[in-house]
Amino acid sequence: MSQAIGFGAADAAIRVYVKNRPPLIEFQQLNTLLALDKAAIEKINAEAGNGWRKVFNVYAKWLFALHGERNTLGEFSSWQQLRDQLLLRRHSNTALLFSPPQFDNQALHVIAGRTYAQELAAQPSLGINLIWLDKEFAVDQANHVLVCPYFDYRQLSNVKIDKLCQLIRELVPAFI
Repeated sequence: MSQAIGFGAADAAIRVYVKNRPPLIEFQQLNTLLALDKAAIEKINAEAGNGWRKVFNVYAKWLFALHGERNTLGEFSSWQQLRDQLLLRRHSNTALLFSPPQFDNQALHVIAGRTYAQELAAQPSLGINLIWLDKEFAVDQANHVLVCPYFDYRQLSNVKIDKLCQLIRELVPAFI
């Protein structure tokens, strides 16, 4: 991913896009992709507020729901273990990005949040053509894009995580 800004693996097949960065000084000027470890995630959780803890937790819960039963991400018995040992690591196949999507056929692109997805789709240079399935979920199959609620327990509940997993299985099955 050239010029990708955020956290995770450079060659990630699962790329989640969020509008805002953690409100810590070291990330405000970040202009590259930074692999995280458990200590870095814990530091962000402690210093950037409860909202970021929720983002990491919901990301891990979703990945575990998507891959856990088929064990395609490794030997993890819980989403917490997946978060602590794999999420956003250099070779994790996952990324959390603050930069706009750069599409290729090698990745699943998940935009977290309806408003942010609408902002991105309004940029003609990105070529996003969303088809809204309901008020919270949308798809652009050509670009392997799914829109879901923001990664927060209240917005992307367990029921909605299951719905997101089902949409991926139906619309972009190459990524599971």
